[in-house]
Amino acid sequence: MTLSYVLPLRAPTPLADDAVAYLRSVAAVVDELLVVDGSGAEVFDANLLALGDVATVTRPDQLFRCANGKVAGVLTGVALARNDLVVIADDDVRYTSAALDAVIERLAGADAVVPQNVYAPLPWHARWDTGRILVHRAVADDMGGTVAIRRDALLRVGGYDGDVLFENLELLRTIRAGGGTVAFAPDVFVRRVPPTLRHFAGQRVRQAYDEFARPWLLAAWLTILPVAAARLRRRGRRGWVDVAVGAAATVALAEAGRRRGRGVTAFDRRAAWWAPVWVLERAICAWLAVASRLRGGVRYAGRRLPRAASSPRELRRQLAGASV
Repeated sequence: MTLSYVLPLRAPTPLADDAVAYLRSVAAVVDELLVVDGSGAEVFDANLLALGDVATVTRPDQLFRCANGKVAGVLTGVALARNDLVVIADDDVRYTSAALDAVIERLAGADAVVPQNVYAPLPWHARWDTGRILVHRAVADDMGGTVAIRRDALLRVGGYDGDVLFENLELLRTIRAGGGTVAFAPDVFVRRVPPTLRHFAGQRVRQAYDEFARPWLLAAWLTILPVAAARLRRRGRRGWVDVAVGAAATVALAEAGRRRGRGVTAFDRRAAWWAPVWVLERAICAWLAVASRLRGGVRYAGRRLPRAASSPRELRRQLAGASV
């Protein structure tokens, strides 16, 4: 495939054997595999030994140094890529050849394409997070650990801000602000290996903090607990009926997301039942995210990041100023 595959990486341990096997299979079908590794020296050397014969394994360019190290890896990889079509994917993403073909096809009519991640296997915490995916599919679009872009579209706008938390949203908003088109592909499914339980727990507040980039959603999450508490206080036992009705409505909403874009072929038929659990989690973590904001930002990679992402208006203003 006339395609460059970019893996931004920074980890305390070398790539696992299954990840190495997957990346070697990717290298066999794409034109170019770029692994941009910001890990420590021993980890970098181990990854170079495992993949150096099939991939370009390199360090992030200091020119792109920023608070969010993943962005530095992405920008380095895109700068080095020799193809216009570029897939950017985290180390837990597992494309098939059919999925790569599908995003290439969608890029014929867009500057960025966002396929749908699906967890496999499904430990309980992956089922929990699938509730998030289905709700997002129902009300808007879900963003996971991969995106495909046209290299020229990103270079044309001079890259994107690496001092934000929600880097995928920043990337897509920047391309749009520069006049590019973004297409979500809810019917193109790409497997994602679920995180460890420890990593999953560490993501809860950070993912809620992302909603500072979408304040209307943050406001909605912040209202859930106060409204539920008020109903229970005023209506007593009947208030619990209201809560049950709300939970049932959430399941129905998630099921609508499961049925969107051939989702029934990819998501377990019981997946929607986890949505109320996730909504409760997000309602709690939204308030914890506000507390983090008051402390200067959410913790990420040993530092606090105050900004989730730039607003579309701000990006348009910046790009308009840069073109003058």
